[in-house]
Amino acid sequence: MTSTAQAPQSRARTAHPEHLGHVIFIAAAAAMGGFLFGYDSAVINGAVEAIRSRYDIGSAALAQVIAIALIGCAIGAATAGRIADRIGRIRCMQISAVLFTVSAVGSALPFALWDLAFWRIIGGFAIGMASVIGPAYIAEVAPAAYRGRLGSFQQAAIVIGIAISQLVNWGILNAAGGDQRGKLLGLEAWQVMLGVMVVPAVLYGLLSFAIPESPRFLISAGKDERAREVLKEVEGDKVDLNARVAEIEHAMKSEHKSTFKDLLGGSFFFKPIVWVGIGLSVFQQFVGINVAFYYSSTLWQSVGVDPTDSFFYSFTTSIINIIGTVIAMIFVDRIGRKPLALIGSVGMVIGLGLEAWAFSFDLVDGKLPAAQGWTALIAAHIFVLFFALSWGVVVWVFLGEMFPNRIRAAALGVAASAQWIANWAITASFPSLADWNLSATYVIYTIFAALSIPFVLKYVKETKGKALEEMG
Repeated sequence: MTSTAQAPQSRARTAHPEHLGHVIFIAAAAAMGGFLFGYDSAVINGAVEAIRSRYDIGSAALAQVIAIALIGCAIGAATAGRIADRIGRIRCMQISAVLFTVSAVGSALPFALWDLAFWRIIGGFAIGMASVIGPAYIAEVAPAAYRGRLGSFQQAAIVIGIAISQLVNWGILNAAGGDQRGKLLGLEAWQVMLGVMVVPAVLYGLLSFAIPESPRFLISAGKDERAREVLKEVEGDKVDLNARVAEIEHAMKSEHKSTFKDLLGGSFFFKPIVWVGIGLSVFQQFVGINVAFYYSSTLWQSVGVDPTDSFFYSFTTSIINIIGTVIAMIFVDRIGRKPLALIGSVGMVIGLGLEAWAFSFDLVDGKLPAAQGWTALIAAHIFVLFFALSWGVVVWVFLGEMFPNRIRAAALGVAASAQWIANWAITASFPSLADWNLSATYVIYTIFAALSIPFVLKYVKETKGKALEEMG
């Protein structure tokens, strides 16, 4: 790039838009997809036992209904980028909002178990789309000076969505007299829980009409004048708009479109750095974090906790998740990604180990002994806290930074796919494993948390403070 083009670029990096509040609104509106991601992922927690009862199914069949949404997630994540490149980021958000809405209505009014599973796949597809399009849109629209902070809106929205879903579930359960199958608004309580998602889904769709299309897509579609208007809207009047358009066009033309073939090499099919990314994704899921969000109400009820209290504990766990995420956002650039991951792993080993110990005791009158019950509850919160302040955020930061430019997009896609597969494996296996031996199940999760420590120490390199061009 010539020196004349570099000057506007540097000004763009330090540009402070005149209407920062509007830019924050744009990022927050896009992050509503993240809110729905978290909400739809976790809302099923309140319906698990009611679905088991209504359809009289065993643990294996129940697990497939819960986990099947992850198949839709994988498909949605794999196709969202191509859809967004073809019809635009905003249209992609609107399709996602429609799918969330349809899934909520269908899940609330199922005819049978098979169509409930179908509506969950549709919702999963919307989750997958939202997981890709939200961060991409925010990165393309946000002024460089604010990109990091605005980009964190997506993760914050996900954990808030999880917490709100648990709070709403708890409120609905109380309104139905503490019975998940109690009548409310002419439906069973669990159906209302799944149907309430219509509200944020419709809001997401409406907000998508209030925000501008990404300048990057507009330029790719030949709408340079509209792109200048959007850049002026988000970066301010002092930026050289012609130079910014030229800069974006140059970057798009010079980008290497990474493919699956670029990842091949080394001794075991993929390049070593790709295996490290896959390892991070697998360890993030194999510690059993999604058990806390998909099955926590069922888990607490299985050891004698009252259903209403179990829903409340699911909500408090979600609050701890938010607190941990905020801690990670504060410290990830201060102490580094690798130390934070190691701190989190040690904390998770302690929390999971204590849960495994507590669940090893026999139930007395259908409940854990008091000391073990409180230990399990506190340990569960410790586990979620240490996961949230470390692996919940750090893995995504690592995956966005660790790969060389020439393979970043393809490698990130493979690592994300590995994450969805690992998520499915844990989600689908937990009910059957818990029926077999709940304590041993948590021993397995503890072992994976422990193994993540030598994995990070030996194979993961710190990326803090390094330019993306230095990777590889």
